[in-house]
Amino acid sequence: MPHLNVIENIAFPLKLQGISELERYAQAERVIELVGLQGRESNFPNELSGGQQQRVGIARSLAVEPEVWLLDEPFSALDPLIRKKMQDEFLRIQSVLHKSIVFITHDFQEALRVADRMAIMRDGAIVQVGRPVDLILNPVDDYVREFTRDVPWESVLCAADVVEAADGPLTGLGRVAGDTPIDSLLGYLGDNADGVAVEAADGSVIGVARASNVIRALANGCDTAPADVRR
Repeated sequence: MPHLNVIENIAFPLKLQGISELERYAQAERVIELVGLQGRESNFPNELSGGQQQRVGIARSLAVEPEVWLLDEPFSALDPLIRKKMQDEFLRIQSVLHKSIVFITHDFQEALRVADRMAIMRDGAIVQVGRPVDLILNPVDDYVREFTRDVPWESVLCAADVVEAADGPLTGLGRVAGDTPIDSLLGYLGDNADGVAVEAADGSVIGVARASNVIRALANGCDTAPADVRR
């Protein structure tokens, strides 16, 4: 709201909830620190950059401590450079808060950057839900296939998406993390003809990746692992 300064804007939802001025300003200060707006508490919106204005909006939505954090096209009005910075900031905040988030966007590339799971909708109904790689490699219909047609698969696939069960001892095999991008994985496979062991976040081995797995995935799609090891 243009007539309120930063801290007043952020505290406003708490005011509507009937929370005391002392408590709501203390909560506003906490989220101001979280989003990196320290020193801007007394500034008005017209004194802020576009990115700073978006941070105010993010802070206001967090001030009420929602169980599910809903963000509807939060960065759509920003230029590409600031938009990327705000996506990075969003991911940083999520790494601190670990909240369940519903992030609405019409930009598929943005969804790829910020999402663990995605839902594609048509005419108000959900068409397909899954990890980004599931939607790209295993679309349920032509609508989803067209929606994801221009996405480079190598930017989405990771080592965990192309594993197969180990059929022998893993002694001597190199090891890579499950979230290793495919282009990086190919570099490892060039030096490891027998493949590499792929590890989950806890260090356990979830399978073996070989060059043939990567080629098959890029050519024909792949059977994706049920465990979420990407994040």
